[in-house]
Amino acid sequence: MIAAARRRIGAVLSAAAKRTRQADRALARRIEWARPRLARRLRQLRAKGIRLARAVAKRLRPLGVVVLRGFGRGERLLRRVAAVSTRGATRASSLITPARGIALLILASAFCLIVSQFVTYSSVEIGQPAYAGLTVAAPPTVDGEWAGSAHFYLLVPLALIAALVAVMMLRSERRGLSRIVVALGLLCIALILIVDLPAGLDAGAQASRFAGATAVLQGGFSAELAAAAGLVIGGLLYYARPCRIRINLSGRAASARRRRRRRRDSSPRKAARRPSRPRSGAGSARASQP
Repeated sequence: MIAAARRRIGAVLSAAAKRTRQADRALARRIEWARPRLARRLRQLRAKGIRLARAVAKRLRPLGVVVLRGFGRGERLLRRVAAVSTRGATRASSLITPARGIALLILASAFCLIVSQFVTYSSVEIGQPAYAGLTVAAPPTVDGEWAGSAHFYLLVPLALIAALVAVMMLRSERRGLSRIVVALGLLCIALILIVDLPAGLDAGAQASRFAGATAVLQGGFSAELAAAAGLVIGGLLYYARPCRIRINLSGRAASARRRRRRRRDSSPRKAARRPSRPRSGAGSARASQP
């Protein structure tokens, strides 16, 4: 029974191998038959693609020439603009130093402080509680006052002095002038907080004339306070000079070594050419004695 089963299994395996060889041969014949036709078709498609590409390139060649010429002219223009910008930046850097830039900031802050004195910094709103929940309407305002009226325009001469000091900074660049600017800025901030703030939040006679009258601060108060703070910050920056380049001790020592001239005897070539002194026998004998 075991031998019969083995014969049956062997017959099945041999039949499967025979069918597999037949299928391989048939597939190989099909491939050999289709290969030249496929190669011919690929050559035809390649030739058509080359002709189409040449035709398109011939039609697009003038456009490509124009585009490339435009790129060339654009590159030359950008190079010229970059060269002009570089020269302008170099000249501007030689004229506008960090100290002069900070002085210009102080001058601009002084100008803004003068302008803020003629802007409304406080007003009285009528019936403000009734408009608390409304977003499309605002309460009417009356009795608007300029910022300079609270302290009799005292900040105007202080700002003029700060501007004059800034002009002096542009010419001399002395660090001691920054202390004057800081003192003026602190004085302006003190006047704004001590005089303008209470006066701006006081409704005065309007509280008895209208119901719900409330004094509020306007943009002029923030403008003058920011300008005075700009004076203080500019003065501190001018005194600190954060843009100065400091050289440490190791860098100074390295630069000093580079500037030092070499001694004549330290040259290796001269040391090699220098004749050595002959040692005498007596000297060597004395040196060898204990």
